Amino acid sequence: MDSKITSKTIVFIHGMFQNPASWESWEKYFGARGYQCYAPAYPFHEGNPEDLRKNISQELGTLTLGRVVSSLTQFINGLPEKPILVGHSMGGLAVQKLLEMDKGCAAIAIDPAPPKGITSFRWSFLKANFPTINPLRGNSPCLPSVEWFHYAFCNTMTMEDTQTEYNKFVVPESRNVPRSSTKNDGTIDFKRPHRPLLIIAGEKDHIIPASLNKKNYEAYTDKNSKTDFKEFSGRTHYICGQTGWQEVAQYVDDWIITLRS
Repeated sequence: MDSKITSKTIVFIHGMFQNPASWESWEKYFGARGYQCYAPAYPFHEGNPEDLRKNISQELGTLTLGRVVSSLTQFINGLPEKPILVGHSMGGLAVQKLLEMDKGCAAIAIDPAPPKGITSFRWSFLKANFPTINPLRGNSPCLPSVEWFHYAFCNTMTMEDTQTEYNKFVVPESRNVPRSSTKNDGTIDFKRPHRPLLIIAGEKDHIIPASLNKKNYEAYTDKNSKTDFKEFSGRTHYICGQTGWQEVAQYVDDWIITLRS
């Protein structure tokens, strides 16, 4: 499949426990480089993170990955050109789904949640994910503790710095988004031809280990489609916000530039 692109539109897709506020620095970074940037929210994720934590929407219990992808599809369909897709965590898996649907001209999945059938038995993966998908918690919205956020996202940062990031960006989440990602909502046809895809991993990521991202990358088998992988040393699941995020953004920008020639 042709890997050349001309689009100057980027759609940033946030992950779980985050909302569009988490992409503000990236939108400024790429906006300064001539891109038209958008960061749509999942349903029930619109607003100020602090307000969302104080007034938790019980409708979160109805949200699935399939509904998230449908909402994003509707947003993308209203754009003047096919965008470059950039997603983090569950947003990374959403990007893979959207690319399969030919909704993007290229895609970057950063620490993406694993598609159906791609899994890990690492203790950090199991420990970080179970509190959210715990079947005993029913469909109740999930608001994580700062301690969980530190372990799952910010494990190389101080607790003080983690608290600061938590206050700025963490929002309540649906337990059914990750649950549904392990079923049909998370299915990827790895044999299908696709437009260029870059998967990025963080070496120190607890919740989505780098080895899991590598499995995700290696599952793609179409030899005529461009699929690339990059692991950043010392980076956690908070790779898009932790100190040095600009290096990751620059790598993404450089990768996109290679698709223009």
